[in-house]
Amino acid sequence: MPNMDVVMPTKLDLNAKFKFRCHKGIRCFTKCCSNIEIFLMPYDILRLKNRLKISSDKFLSEYTYIKIDDKSSHPHVMLKMSDNKERKCPFVTPEGCTIYTDRPASCRYYPIGQGTLKVAGKDGPEDEEFYFFINEPHCFGFDENKSWTIESWRIDQEVQLYDEMNRDWKAMQLRRNLPGQPEPDEKKLRQFYMASYDMDNFRRFIFDSRFLDVFDLEEKEIEKIRTDEIELMKFGVKYIKYVMMLDQSLKIKDSVLQARTKTK
Repeated sequence: MPNMDVVMPTKLDLNAKFKFRCHKGIRCFTKCCSNIEIFLMPYDILRLKNRLKISSDKFLSEYTYIKIDDKSSHPHVMLKMSDNKERKCPFVTPEGCTIYTDRPASCRYYPIGQGTLKVAGKDGPEDEEFYFFINEPHCFGFDENKSWTIESWRIDQEVQLYDEMNRDWKAMQLRRNLPGQPEPDEKKLRQFYMASYDMDNFRRFIFDSRFLDVFDLEEKEIEKIRTDEIELMKFGVKYIKYVMMLDQSLKIKDSVLQARTKTK
């Protein structure tokens, strides 16, 4: 999450042009990897924990901290910087990024920032993605003579997959606490955290509890979320929407509803 002092106050689209190049020979190499807040989304965490060959809960406990969003009350996961004067990313060395091919979306976008707004559409509110330049004083990449559009930069940095994987989850972040509306309770926030970021525990929650006795899922979907982490991550969004009462994205089994009715 960039310091707003270095954000250029112009909303850009995919056709916006700029010049930029980052390489090992540039005098600011890896300076952008220090003293920064890196916001991690679900697919970022999935890629990183698999790259490091550790469980999601171990990755979260060792490499991240939680920051509560004051507009939605949702827990956001931030990458923990090294505890030294420079506050470097734990994955950066003088030679560069040690997890480069699995780096988070925000690192791929740099020096571009990306955001999403709710705008009025002909069929109701819809999400609009926009872009902006991050021009930090230590960065000399803009002085290089390599031309891009934002679209060609996204292709080169292979960030479209990250956007696709995180799009539905990001849309939920546009939810705001309305005046008089109660904030999500602690239990719901724990479930939000687990279903967003802690995929290994979320899988155990589904298959080692009464979850499948309560919710009506098709066998094909059950098998997908059992064997495919991407499908599990997508299912996590459905579960969060249900828990946060944003959407009736899951159906309780009729037998469970009938049993509840009898006990009333």
